Amino acid sequence: MKNPDRKSVSKLEELPNVGKATAEDLRLLDIHVPQDLCGKDPFALYEKLCECTGVRQDPCVLDVFMAVISFMEGGDPLPWWHFTEERKRRMGEACSLVERCERA
Repeated sequence: MKNPDRKSVSKLEELPNVGKATAEDLRLLDIHVPQDLCGKDPFALYEKLCECTGVRQDPCVLDVFMAVISFMEGGDPLPWWHFTEERKRRMGEACSLVERCERA
């Protein structure tokens, strides 16, 4: 796995878990350099990508977004699948909240 210096990395493709396709997705979302990821919400980026492309993206794309944002905000350079359980938990919590609101 790539282990760049987050302070000096300048290309999206230099980030852990990011290849050509993911870099293009990020550019579509107006993320052009790794530092643009700081402070972003991975769930919002994922939803925006789905809207922009007109396709429901694989949830693993969200895991990658979570991984790269975490890394740029000071986290370890972890593989994207490390974030799968957190994504599932957070999405489950969101679904439960919606269901409770609909019942009220």
